[in-house]
Amino acid sequence: MTNDRPTRAGVLALVAAFLGWLFDGFEMGLFPIIARPALRSLAPEIADDAFVGSWMGIVTALFLLGAAGGGLVFGWLGDRIGRVRAMSASILTYSLFTGLGYFVAEPWQLGALRFVAALGMGGEWSLGVALVMETWPERHRPWLAGAIGAAANVGFLLVALVAKLFPVTVDSWRFMMLVGASPALLVFLIRLFVPESKKWKESVGAARARPVREVFAPALRPRVVVAALLASVALVGTWASVQWIPLWVDQMTGGRDPGAKAVAQMAYGLGAILGSFVGPVIGGRLPRRWTYFGLCAVSFAACAVQFRVLHEYSASFVAMTVVTSAATASFYGWLPLYLPELFPTRVRATGQGVAFNAGRVFAAAGALLGGQLVAAFDGSFPRAAATVTLVYVAGMALAFMAPETRGRALPA
Repeated sequence: MTNDRPTRAGVLALVAAFLGWLFDGFEMGLFPIIARPALRSLAPEIADDAFVGSWMGIVTALFLLGAAGGGLVFGWLGDRIGRVRAMSASILTYSLFTGLGYFVAEPWQLGALRFVAALGMGGEWSLGVALVMETWPERHRPWLAGAIGAAANVGFLLVALVAKLFPVTVDSWRFMMLVGASPALLVFLIRLFVPESKKWKESVGAARARPVREVFAPALRPRVVVAALLASVALVGTWASVQWIPLWVDQMTGGRDPGAKAVAQMAYGLGAILGSFVGPVIGGRLPRRWTYFGLCAVSFAACAVQFRVLHEYSASFVAMTVVTSAATASFYGWLPLYLPELFPTRVRATGQGVAFNAGRVFAAAGALLGGQLVAAFDGSFPRAAATVTLVYVAGMALAFMAPETRGRALPA
């Protein structure tokens, strides 16, 4: 193999991480599909749209806070014991605790299990990014970043396909929790076949890793803060508004057409897969700052049409969902391209995990705000979402705070 060609280790790392990210996406897409029937099942006497919207915000916030904590804990673990072992532990965590959701009897139990499952999901993202970017040649990084973003959205689409084949109702939603436990099998394959990152081994061999201390030291702290703010814009826009589209569709159809929300989520997944490749491809050719600015501008425009112009479930609504998801998901291809460029190898998993998952903390606050806005707007999801997506305007200003890294190799 030449330096420009992937090694066997790189291919195995990509396959394992792709599957891990795919099931990450399944985890993320699971609750928007089951939320309304699950909450109506768990609290049938009070589950009106305001109640569902409020608990949607609470459970989403708990999930995001768990993911933020997982990014820090498992990112640190990955810098200390290796990418592969830590990634295996993270996948096992989110699989088992999702499966336990089958047994919940009250909304707070569902929220608690989603929190713990998210610890693993948040950790897997940063570990997979670090492992893949460290085992592939530099010139492949733009399309690898696209694959990272697309994989999660393939999982998001997979949730919708399962829900389309097996409609999710107040009587059947628990089945989806068992499906969410299936990634546990992936852990055995990873441990058997995927080798550890050589760059990580060399880095920790040269000096003892103190990832948390170094990430928050003066040299890297400004980069962590900027990266967290950039990630926050993308995550708030997605989690506090766009991911609520299936819920909105369920409300539009009065819950009488369970397949409609599955179609909406399929449209979201297809658009997100496309956007995940577009973001890093553009980012690989243009300055990183201007790419981020453009992604924010397009996302704001698409959300304005989706939530302020369209008011009925129709073919045009589904088509616009594809466009909106492509725009707002493009960040999830751009971020895996950009974040590894900000941190040296010995602390890369921790740095990425802290930055991306700090964004999830802000997104959790946004999700709670979104839930309260739904209640304040008399159960109106589009009015709440239209308000939240003003965050993309802030993102356009933040773009110019980002260090420009285009054309530079990953820090050693």
